[in-house]
Amino acid sequence: MAVNPQLFKGSLNTIILNLLQEKGKMYGYEITKKVFEISKGQFHLTEGALYPALHKMETEGLLDVTIEMADNRPRKYYSITKKGKKESLFKLNELKQFITQMQAFLQLKHA
Repeated sequence: MAVNPQLFKGSLNTIILNLLQEKGKMYGYEITKKVFEISKGQFHLTEGALYPALHKMETEGLLDVTIEMADNRPRKYYSITKKGKKESLFKLNELKQFITQMQAFLQLKHA
């Protein structure tokens, strides 16, 4: 059974921030590939979802952007800022609390 993409959508910023914290700098396509790989193909992150999220986080000061040449063309790399690291920790803790609460509901006996 495939995972509902809407469940991932609400956690997109958390996913991106955590990936960048773990991997350092990444470019957009690299992020989409890693999300697909980690989710074992259950979640396909589209450019239409990824780039607006990246731009918003950049505007909020959570990400830094650098442009480097790769294969004779410019490539935009994203990296997490100090503010982004704090936000990532906050969002991960928030998500863990939500999962704990959901587990309580999953343990209810069906009457």
